[in-house]
Amino acid sequence: MDSTSPKRVKRYRREDPKSSDEEDDYEPYVPVRERKKQKLKQILKISQDDDESGGVSGHEKDGETKEEDVQEMARKNNISLLDQHTELKKIAEARKESELEKQRREEKRLLEAVAEKRALMGVSELARGVQYEDPVVTAWNPPKRVLAMDNKRHERVRRKYKIMVEGEDVPPPLKSFADMKFPRCVIKALQKKGIEKPSPIQMQGIPATLKGRDMIGIAFTGSGKSMVFILPIVMFCLEQEKKIPFMNNEGPYGLIIVPSRELAKQIKDNIDELCKFVEADGFPELRTCLAIGGEPVVTALQTIRKGVHIMVCTPGRLIDMLNKKMVRLDVCRYLVMDEADRMIDMGFEEDVRTIYSYFKAQRQTLLFSATMPKKIQNFARSALVKPVTVNVGRAGAASMQVIQEVEYVKQEAKVTHILTCLNKTSPPVLIFAEKKQDVDLIQEYLLLKGVTAAAIHGGKDQEERSAAVQAFQRGDKDVLVATDVASKGLDFPGIQHVINYDMPDDIENYVHRIGRTGRSGQQGVATTFINKANDESVLLDLKHLLIEAKQKVPPFLTMAGGGEEDLDTLEANGGDERGCSYCGGLGHRITSCPRLEAMQNKQAAGIGRKDYLAANAADY
Repeated sequence: MDSTSPKRVKRYRREDPKSSDEEDDYEPYVPVRERKKQKLKQILKISQDDDESGGVSGHEKDGETKEEDVQEMARKNNISLLDQHTELKKIAEARKESELEKQRREEKRLLEAVAEKRALMGVSELARGVQYEDPVVTAWNPPKRVLAMDNKRHERVRRKYKIMVEGEDVPPPLKSFADMKFPRCVIKALQKKGIEKPSPIQMQGIPATLKGRDMIGIAFTGSGKSMVFILPIVMFCLEQEKKIPFMNNEGPYGLIIVPSRELAKQIKDNIDELCKFVEADGFPELRTCLAIGGEPVVTALQTIRKGVHIMVCTPGRLIDMLNKKMVRLDVCRYLVMDEADRMIDMGFEEDVRTIYSYFKAQRQTLLFSATMPKKIQNFARSALVKPVTVNVGRAGAASMQVIQEVEYVKQEAKVTHILTCLNKTSPPVLIFAEKKQDVDLIQEYLLLKGVTAAAIHGGKDQEERSAAVQAFQRGDKDVLVATDVASKGLDFPGIQHVINYDMPDDIENYVHRIGRTGRSGQQGVATTFINKANDESVLLDLKHLLIEAKQKVPPFLTMAGGGEEDLDTLEANGGDERGCSYCGGLGHRITSCPRLEAMQNKQAAGIGRKDYLAANAADY
């Protein structure tokens, strides 16, 4: 190497003065505001941990002291009141949500505890382990053009008419009686009654029934539920009679069970009227028999001996005739329970099981009511085979066609105030009272004031009751005064006004009462007297019912339960979360249900089964 050449200098990579460890220790800058918020969260977390570990004291004083301590610590750390409020609000909302979840769990536990565990089936079927898997097969099918339509069309129709359905393979809704394939004579009979097209419950309920499906039908009062089971039962009986005529002592093919005598008579009259049109058109004669308390058994037996197609009855008289072997259910394939919640609820399950045990084969079962809480629906499904639930409106909701007016009237002024209320509308008017003696008192007072009035209650014999109802229906009497025997299912045409002399103890009875007006699309008025004697729980239910129906809530009712509820708040709960899942009342939850409490008290006292029509036991 040449000595004159420059000397090479060896170069080394210069290391970064900061090591990797030092980088890890780097802490980013946190603004003062954020540091204060974090400090506040730590303080609140410590406070919460103390509550959970030491148990939250039930004393208000302890709670106030703890809150003051938190505020003092926040002040020492110079945390603003706005930040304190924001964090405390978040914690309160989280705590509120957890309380709601806890309440729901408690309500679910309560409902499971009171739910009937035994299936609603006949004793013999339960003993033999009989379980039907498929619905009854019928020859009816919807029109081909309707079957060709897609499900979107069916859903549009249901949404339009506010029809809610549950179940497998639900038949499509039909918007005309012609599509349901009824003969011309049946359509003519309906037109004579002023029925031109099906109501929402009929659009979906009749196709499901004609198809042979078991069904739970729920719709507001006056919506035409009766025709959902009357029309199919007449068609089924005609089909059976044409194939093989009924012999002596054979039948019934269809059985309709109702809770009161008046409702039974009304349904039989509707069937007889329809059968006259059918027979006049050349179809076979159909025989219908009525079996109710207060009517001679001989009349029913005369029809049964000829061979009966349809039997309409109250449960007590039916059980009596079955026990005495006056009637058999060997060929019965069609069972209807109208106002079913009243017959299933309050310990009547054993009587229903007794009736079920007389059936010899599978039957189509239909349950109908305007008020049917979830507890009853779930229980009823145990007796049904792949049931279809058709619901038009909320179960237990009042008809939107009724203007509900609530007036505060002192106890001693109620009788005289009736005359003022009678001036609101023209007759006919229906007045309801809880006690039999009040019914007699009101009738006597009205007669003295020159008002033509009739009266019915459980203390009168059947002849008097029938005469009173007929006189009112004919228009001979302007006013009918009644207990709740007239509140279930009865259809008095043209009722303008219903007056509740006293608010019933059960909100379901209120819904049934006011449902006697505003029927078949007509407008009606319902006036209810309340005062301090009424229980606060039923007033709360009434208030929420008025809010739901967008009715005016009077000031004295607004204060019930601690202030007015917002409709949006009521609807925000939605679906199954609304009200009591045991009795369906909107003003309370199952945890404070007076009806459930009364039932549990009676069971504990060993009093035994409460009659589902306690005031009207004679109806059996």
